[in-house]
Amino acid sequence: MKKKLICAALASAFILTGCGTSGESASGEPILTSKEQGSSETDTSTTDAINVGVNTEAPKIEGYELLWHDEFDGTTLDDTIWTREERQPGWTNNELQEYTKSDENIFLRDGSLVLKAIKDESDGKKKYSSGKIRSQGKEDFLYGKVVTRAKVPEGQGLWPAIWMMPTNEDLYGQWPKCGEIDIMEVLGSAPETAYGTLHYGAPHGEQQGTVTLTDGTFASDFHEYSVEWEPGEIRWYIDGTLYHTANDWFSGEEGGDEKPYPAPFNQKFFVQMNLAVGGTWPGSPDETTDFSKAEFEIDYVRVYQKPEYDTNVTKPKKVFRAATEDGNLIYNGDFAEQEDLTDDNNWKFLLFEGGEGAAEIKDNTMIIRSEKAGKVDYSVQLVQPDLPMVKGKKYRVTFDARADEERDIVVCISAPTAGWVRYLKDTRITIPAETTKFTFEFEMKDKDDNNGRLEFNLGNKGSTATVYISNVRVEEITDAAE
Repeated sequence: MKKKLICAALASAFILTGCGTSGESASGEPILTSKEQGSSETDTSTTDAINVGVNTEAPKIEGYELLWHDEFDGTTLDDTIWTREERQPGWTNNELQEYTKSDENIFLRDGSLVLKAIKDESDGKKKYSSGKIRSQGKEDFLYGKVVTRAKVPEGQGLWPAIWMMPTNEDLYGQWPKCGEIDIMEVLGSAPETAYGTLHYGAPHGEQQGTVTLTDGTFASDFHEYSVEWEPGEIRWYIDGTLYHTANDWFSGEEGGDEKPYPAPFNQKFFVQMNLAVGGTWPGSPDETTDFSKAEFEIDYVRVYQKPEYDTNVTKPKKVFRAATEDGNLIYNGDFAEQEDLTDDNNWKFLLFEGGEGAAEIKDNTMIIRSEKAGKVDYSVQLVQPDLPMVKGKKYRVTFDARADEERDIVVCISAPTAGWVRYLKDTRITIPAETTKFTFEFEMKDKDDNNGRLEFNLGNKGSTATVYISNVRVEEITDAAE
């Protein structure tokens, strides 16, 4: 039986609010229909009280109908859409700010919403306040396209975000089992990079895409961030360019059965936006952080829906990459072939958080030259993803390495789509000036993962000495436990 989610069309603005039909709530909640169950797929037009007050018309998108939007063209925040959220410092992620309802932290200016972080040292102690708003209980929806345009602030410790959470967080269990869709996050200390992330599951699963600008930053100008959320797939875009797709999430109790796919992303979600200060990811502000410019500006939020969605979806089966003929799970481990080190095939060279450098393959060797070590281990990083990691199996990692002068690096096998756990723990090693072979062994104790990732992390270790890596192997050394 093929089931479809039929989404109600927008009704005339002249229909009286409060007069509902059996098709849709005032917030535009879609309708699940099934002909076999005798429900109708005909009249689904009902009222949708789209943003009262001043509100510029939103553009049409082919194949979609406008569900709700806010262009922030008025003088005060539209409280029929948004709720100002109040939270004490440390509420989550060890963040430093207090979220307030104050017009100093949340206000409209020149056609944009401004969420402003404020530093207060009036009593001799550093205190921070900021703004956070959410549409929960007012404009919740199931499936759609969310389009936003925003300009982020620059500064150490600033953390702007546009994200979505489920209306009923208890339906599948507390975070991360409930699910979370991060439309956009940027660290003020590295405003050239934007992140789109999906959180779910138990154990915690995570899938993340990134976009790094080569010209300017996301703090230099406004950019458009959007997500297309469908029953079996979620897609992330920046300025209309697709950069990340997810379709193989899960939910359930750790050690127990998974909930039927596509849980947890088959329930109503809402949009929220905030400017955090500090926290476990961005770190605390420092003397370089200019709070006179600590403003997160949002030009608009627009939510569209297709007239119908096919809910008859199946979770894709995991595909495990085969080893090479000699049993190596690493492709091009001997560096016999040249590669584009910026794409997602085989080796990839990455820079984050102040790291600067370059990598090249020459004479069967990966040569990594650092110019600035950056603030974190992964500021200068060489990785290879898609490693098949099977629970119960044992693996051996080997490689040869030397450096222009003795220096430290960190090696690990991580899980970028499984909460960044470490299958091979972060291991700090000293690379000498003469070529040395390194060997590590570990047992895979977590659930099967087709996306393990070998990492060489050269950041934040007090040295920028050039490193030479060759003969990289990851191989299975035992069969899976019976």
